[in-house]
Amino acid sequence: MSLPIHVLLLALITGIAIMLCLLCRRSPSRARPIRLALAYAIAANELIWWTFRYCHEGIRLSNLPLQLCDVTLWAVVVACMVPRRLIVEFAYFAGMAGAGMALLTPDLWEPWPSYPAIYFFVAHGGIVIGAAVLVFGDIYPIKPNSMWRAFVLLIAYASIVGVVNEMAGTNYMYLCRKPGGGSVLDFLGPWPTYLAGGAIAALAMFAVLSVPLRMGPART
Repeated sequence: MSLPIHVLLLALITGIAIMLCLLCRRSPSRARPIRLALAYAIAANELIWWTFRYCHEGIRLSNLPLQLCDVTLWAVVVACMVPRRLIVEFAYFAGMAGAGMALLTPDLWEPWPSYPAIYFFVAHGGIVIGAAVLVFGDIYPIKPNSMWRAFVLLIAYASIVGVVNEMAGTNYMYLCRKPGGGSVLDFLGPWPTYLAGGAIAALAMFAVLSVPLRMGPART
């Protein structure tokens, strides 16, 4: 896709996130309907995609919803519907880091403006918007040190996915090989070196994401 369209989409996602966060902060009575609307919209978009994809491809071991952004998407949906500390923490740190990186370096299955490409930005943008609204819309603020719990959950999930990859010969979370379209993993060396580098990079991103949390009150 062209750079201007990519930048425009990123600006649109950022603008929606900021607008909804401000709306929730300034009018707390609107926070509940906003988070529920986000949950239903994100879930509906995902279910429509599953219907489209599996009708065209069929269900195979290689196309199950086991990527990191698949699980963080549903974490955001659950957190928007029933905000709970651990789910919100994972949705914020893993969701913002994973979906944010995907948006910056999109690995599109088909060129823009095909439906799969549009879905990609709607789904990943929804993760970022939902997580941002939960935390910065003062719906469920979290502490900076909660990054460690989210990181443990991330490593635990990656370990489970690694077992699935080994048993099924799949490449979920790019644990077996790097994405073909290029990504930050290209700078972290060959397999398996880039796995350790990826974990360190994830922790670094979590640390960056914890910085704005220090600027306001947080719940325990």
